[in-house]
Formats: sequence, C-alpha cells, structure tokens
Amino acid sequence: MSDVLRYKNCDQEALGNLLAAIGLEVKLVDAGVEIPGSFWGDDEAGLINSTIYLRPDTPVHSSLHEACHYACMDEERRANLHTNAGGNSDEENAVCYLQILLADALSDMGRQKMFSDMDLWGYSFRLGSAQQWFEQDAEDARQWLEQNGLLDFANQLTHTNSTAFS
Repeated sequence: MSDVLRYKNCDQEALGNLLAAIGLEVKLVDAGVEIPGSFWGDDEAGLINSTIYLRPDTPVHSSLHEACHYACMDEERRANLHTNAGGNSDEENAVCYLQILLADALSDMGRQKMFSDMDLWGYSFRLGSAQQWFEQDAEDARQWLEQNGLLDFANQLTHTNSTAFS
C-alpha cells in the first residue's frame, strides 16, 4: 500500500480541521508505536471516545473511515467507544459513502484518490471497485445517511445531525 496518501504526506492542518469539525481530537503517535484504539492494528487509525489516534504512516482513508464511524454514532455509542466502532452493515456502507464525500474537502485527497486508496486497501464491493459501488450501487448507503440527518436529498452534507459534525 505504498501508493496510498498517508498522514505524513497530507495537508495535516486541513485534515485536522475536518476531523475537529466532526468532533474528534487528534492525538499523534510516534512512528513505530502501536496505535491505541486501532481495530485493524498496524498503521490504521484508532478511536477511543472522541479521540482519533494517528501515526505518520496512517493512511488518510483510514483516518476518514474511522471519523465517519464516529459521525454516524449516537451519543451512547460514542461514550463507550473503544477500538471497535460497531454498527451494522448498513452503517458500514454509509461510513464508506461518507468518507468518499469528505475526501473532497481535502485538496490532496479528493474523491478519485479516495477511490484508488480504498481499492488498494482491499475494500470489497459487489461491482469490483469503490468508484463503481459509489456511482452505481450505493443507494442504500445514501439513504441511510439521509435518514440519519447527515445528507440531504441533493447529496450534500447537512451538518444538522446534532451528534455529527459538532
């Protein structure tokens, strides 16, 4: 996964601002140190309560994925959050959809890079790629985000859900 955009190579201020807008505090972990709260281990982002843990080699797509889990949670789940974001498959699809939308807020990531990085990581979609899934098979994910107040009918982030983007 050497071609994925990593924290050390991204616009760290822009990513930090985006994560803060979701309600997350960023804590940096030194290179080579285990990332607290990382479900997948290795270089993947970690979540504990309202803190997201990143290392210089953490992929930006992992940062956004975990942040989107946080955005999709209610307050009770957030209060007990440690490592495993939980949720069901509908929420997982919504998280993937939302991370693609949020990628556009980062000038060095954008949607196309997110598609590529998700494919490199090994996200598995019925149509074979993140882009094909997003463009042709993600209606259920979009509906979940609409129903939970994170997306409007024009496919725009609403920022009206009181538990997200606080």
